[in-house]
Amino acid sequence: MGEVAPKPRRRPRKLNFNAPLLSIRRPSGSSSAETSDANPLSTLRNTSKRIPFSWEQTPGKPKNLDKRETHAEDPPPPKLPPSRWYAIDMFSLSESLEISDNASHVHGLDGLNLEILESSGNESPDFIIRRFLPAANALAASSSRTVSKSLNPKVPPLYHCPKDHTVVECRPPTVRRSYSPPKACGLAPFFPWRMKHNLCGLKSPIRRGSLNVKVRSNAGQRHSSSSAERPSRGHKMAMEITQILLSAQSADAKIRTEAEGNLRQFQEHNLPVFLLSLSVELSNNEKPTESRRLAGIVLKNSLDAKDAVRKEQLVQQWVAIDTILKSQIKNLLLSTLGSSVSEARHTSSQVIAKIAAIEIPRKEWPELIGSLLTNMTQQDRPPALKQATLETLGYVCEEISHQDLVQEEVNSVLTAVVQGMNLVEHSSEVRLAATRALYNALDFAQTNFENEMERNYIMKVICETAMSKEAEIRQAAFECLVSISSTYYEVLEPYMQTLFELTANAVKGGEEAVALQAIEFWSSICDEEIELQEYGTAEGGDSAPHSHFIEKALSSLVPMLLETLLKQEDDQDQDEGVWNLSMAGGTCLGLVARTVGDAIVPLVMPFVEANILKTDWRSREAATYAFGSVLEGPSIEKLSPLVHAGLDFLLNAMKDENSHVKDTTAWTLSRIFELLHTPASGFSVISPANLQRIVGVLFESIKDTPNVAEKVCGAIYFLAQGYEAAGTSSSLLSPYLPDMITCLLSTVDRTDGSDSRLRSSAYETLNEVIRCANIMETSHIIAQLLPVIMNKLGQTVELQIVSSEDKEKQGDLQALLCGVLQVIIQKLSSADDTKPIILQAADQMMLLFLKVFGCRSSTVHEEAMLAIGALAYATGPDFGKYMPEFYKYLEMGLQNYEEYQVCVISVGVVGDICRALDDKVLPYCDGIMTHLLKDLSNGALHRSVKPPIFSCFGDIALAIGTHFDKYLPYAMPMMQGAAEICAQMDTEDEEMMDYGNQLRRSICEAYSGILQGFKNSKAELMLPHAPHLLQFIEVVFRDRQREESVTKAAVAVMGDLADTLGPDMKILFRDSTFYAEFLGECLESDDEQLKETATWTQGMIGRVLVS
Repeated sequence: MGEVAPKPRRRPRKLNFNAPLLSIRRPSGSSSAETSDANPLSTLRNTSKRIPFSWEQTPGKPKNLDKRETHAEDPPPPKLPPSRWYAIDMFSLSESLEISDNASHVHGLDGLNLEILESSGNESPDFIIRRFLPAANALAASSSRTVSKSLNPKVPPLYHCPKDHTVVECRPPTVRRSYSPPKACGLAPFFPWRMKHNLCGLKSPIRRGSLNVKVRSNAGQRHSSSSAERPSRGHKMAMEITQILLSAQSADAKIRTEAEGNLRQFQEHNLPVFLLSLSVELSNNEKPTESRRLAGIVLKNSLDAKDAVRKEQLVQQWVAIDTILKSQIKNLLLSTLGSSVSEARHTSSQVIAKIAAIEIPRKEWPELIGSLLTNMTQQDRPPALKQATLETLGYVCEEISHQDLVQEEVNSVLTAVVQGMNLVEHSSEVRLAATRALYNALDFAQTNFENEMERNYIMKVICETAMSKEAEIRQAAFECLVSISSTYYEVLEPYMQTLFELTANAVKGGEEAVALQAIEFWSSICDEEIELQEYGTAEGGDSAPHSHFIEKALSSLVPMLLETLLKQEDDQDQDEGVWNLSMAGGTCLGLVARTVGDAIVPLVMPFVEANILKTDWRSREAATYAFGSVLEGPSIEKLSPLVHAGLDFLLNAMKDENSHVKDTTAWTLSRIFELLHTPASGFSVISPANLQRIVGVLFESIKDTPNVAEKVCGAIYFLAQGYEAAGTSSSLLSPYLPDMITCLLSTVDRTDGSDSRLRSSAYETLNEVIRCANIMETSHIIAQLLPVIMNKLGQTVELQIVSSEDKEKQGDLQALLCGVLQVIIQKLSSADDTKPIILQAADQMMLLFLKVFGCRSSTVHEEAMLAIGALAYATGPDFGKYMPEFYKYLEMGLQNYEEYQVCVISVGVVGDICRALDDKVLPYCDGIMTHLLKDLSNGALHRSVKPPIFSCFGDIALAIGTHFDKYLPYAMPMMQGAAEICAQMDTEDEEMMDYGNQLRRSICEAYSGILQGFKNSKAELMLPHAPHLLQFIEVVFRDRQREESVTKAAVAVMGDLADTLGPDMKILFRDSTFYAEFLGECLESDDEQLKETATWTQGMIGRVLVS
């Protein structure tokens, strides 16, 4: 079960590793520049509140890849109750919809001027422009000649689109991070490659163009659109494309369906002409806005897709199109950047970037960057064209890798972008596009940030832009600073005085979107320093640079953050998606506490004491929020007296007249129980003396408004969790268990909540209460709960479903109930005295689980599968009677490539069934192995499914023994191929190393199961594979970044190899020298289990060598 997020007001930063995303951090490069002693940015005026920073002057270099801890992608246990930890979706640049309404002006920062102090010589601040402008002009000029030759001279003039056709688009106030989740992969390779996101929000008409096109037909002959021959159906449909596109949007379903069919037929019949027709439609100002808008959407969808397999198909289709025709399409799009219609420019920018993502890595569009730079380097180009060009550069930088451009091109792009941010020369629209483009171009600027002069200039321009009068431009500039703070932390030291004053003024200003990014800057700095504290030792043993920015800024930063806590919104506790200044400030305060520890307490407690008793609810809520935010980080010794003194006050505050105060108080109590209630370690703020009062307050408060009740569920959750493995202390909660279960069951039946969050929280809390209960004292209570939950699940099957919403609610409820049954099964089957209760109810439970599969919801499928796995483990061989009916659903799960979480859980259930049935699973093994091998070879399947499949091979082999021999010719090449892939993985990529560890562990587990299965018969079948396995174990040993679980698996399989093959391994072990060193390392470990395994393996190998 995952942990409840420790903070109800989360800033939208974290990525979901269940669907792994590439880090925004890049491999470090060596720094070639030294940092001068002078601050490259002058100090700001009005410095009466300046922080007395004393920055160390050390050169830095861009960060290594993200070292944050990632989680193995095992089948997920039931979820925790959600607390007040809210997330906002993060959009990449090409997924963000642009705001076109005027930004409000914020005054008061105009007096803050920045000046650059020259680092060397007497060069003027525009040295970077002068350095790269000749190269940019040359590149642009050559590209311009190329484009002008291929562009058709007969492009009709543009017209102005009516204002009412403009689509107003808005972008979220979060950091626009570009991230790329890996593709799913087949066996070769086992690691992911990059997958880009779909562009969205294509609502844009673009200008027209007229081309006399020649297209290569399937027969290899050339046909001209002006030919006297009878036009083909494809050419006829090309002429009718406008009407087809309009009909595809008709309110008449019959007309719409027919038009959609015609579009599909056109696309399948002649894709090149289809794409060209769409491009012409997009670029033709005489065409209706509606047809042009749909043409853009269809064109984009013909180049990119979210699904990895479909995306690759589209890429190959584009690559196969005739080069001349592709050039005509691209030139149409490039010319549309100069359209007077903003929607047309926007759409063309996005589509150009999608084509660039395909062609630039293949070196097939070398003139693109030059073509775009032409628009920026020639003075007579209109502002609208420059805006569209900068937008395109931003999208292109987002789509491609920094390795796809040579440094000269990077320099030219940065020059164009930085020039576009110039206040004097450009309009606000151009400057906004330039600032957003710089955000994505920062990924390419590693070499430039290593050069002190260039870094100074870039930072100067960004800081000046962060003081623009337009709020939207300021926000974009702060987003750049947030990105720099995480990517180039080591070189920030000379700029931190200026950056603090910039962020402080932004927080005090009136624009919340700008203030949120200013706070995000400090949150990002905290993230970096927390990471350095946790993973700060470099590979060679040296410590990574740690500038202690938070510690130095603490005395001024904390008061600034505390002031933001008083800026709550009246309805913030009711809206799950809300993210405001108060929440951002509290989240940052919590990160600061984790960064500096005890030092934050004396800065926060005066604020708490001054506001906690005020009549204004905002003051009381802010004080409580501040106290709860700093509970993680400081030592128990520092916090213990404060919490002991304040606990009674917090319990009384649960009766506060204001709902916001009660909500935050309940959250703070849950934090106290989570962090300061661990009886197993010998410390807890809860004692037998105050437990009764605590439980009584929680039971009463869970009846409060839904948002308060949800936080109370979190408090009960951690209260129960604290007593897990607490020995005799766990019995302290046993007397309250019946009332606790009754309260939670009453809560799940409440109908006053606007959504299912409260119900989900109550069910997940119930799961934790059951899981942590003392089984010897509470088994009869849990046994009484079993039929209650089964009855509730049975009722959901009988619900009348009349809408998709009813279907969704039914599926959600069934998933929650299956989760509770899973926990009850595991709890009662863990003791011999209570296991018969599960065996007696098994038939009825299995019948219910099979019925809920009919819901076809992936969530229900997951939870029901997990419950069935627990039931198989509990019933053992008796589970065989359920297999004939259950097997078809198991097959469905193993083939569910779209919802990969269902697939990975189904693989785990196969292991549970093998352990339960042993050789009785044999009749089903042909089908199961067929599906598992297909899964390994399927390029569409998410990579996280594949390590569990190898482990499952071991489970199957161990269950059926020598009968696994017929699968060896198929399984062994898969395992050996995966082992070779592991040896080639990038050791600098933290995410890939985590995946590699999972893969190595599962390969070892597979070999162990197979070797043990063949131990008593047919062991000779494994002899040809022994050298490869031993070599693989040596590769694992040489990897100093391996996890301990991998070490255990590798040592165990080495012992299995010696145990199963015996004397036949004598020569191999005698010729290998690494194993002695490997075993010696393990025998010196502090892990008793590892030492025990190593001792056994040492004995097995010793027996072989003396044989």
